[in-house]
Amino acid sequence: MERDPATVSPYIERFAVAFTDAGMPRMPSRVLSALLATDSGRRTAAELATMLKASPAAISGAVRYLIQVHMVVREREPGTRRDVFHVHNDVWYEAIFHREMLLDRWAATFRDAANAFDPTTPAGRRANTTAQFFEFLIDEMPAMLDRWKQHRATMQERETLTAQTAQTAGR
Repeated sequence: MERDPATVSPYIERFAVAFTDAGMPRMPSRVLSALLATDSGRRTAAELATMLKASPAAISGAVRYLIQVHMVVREREPGTRRDVFHVHNDVWYEAIFHREMLLDRWAATFRDAANAFDPTTPAGRRANTTAQFFEFLIDEMPAMLDRWKQHRATMQERETLTAQTAQTAGR
């Protein structure tokens, strides 16, 4: 089902502003928002350019960024040479899941810095606290992500039951 662009566009821009305020570059924010606002979660570069009134180069740079941060995947449209960009249904889980390697690197870097700066100095203590924070996240992340998967499965079961009940009542 296609929605009226005049209805969808303000929400795309509103989502994009929220993502930009959180630190994501503007064009990737707009592309991610556009993909989230489509039922399929899929669009070609040409469709995104038209939808967002943006240049192909801007779309290309935006999707490259989103692919790097594991928020969008590039797929080949079967039987064509066109790429389709697809947002995961659980995009935030995927993005956080792939951050673990980055957290490992940050923790190691700050641990090395704390030792190099002398842990008894203010800079050394800051680096040590930062390393401890990232190590805490690394330790807690798997359990938190597992809890999310369990929570999501429960919510999907409820949605399925609600849909079945509504379908049964409609007969």
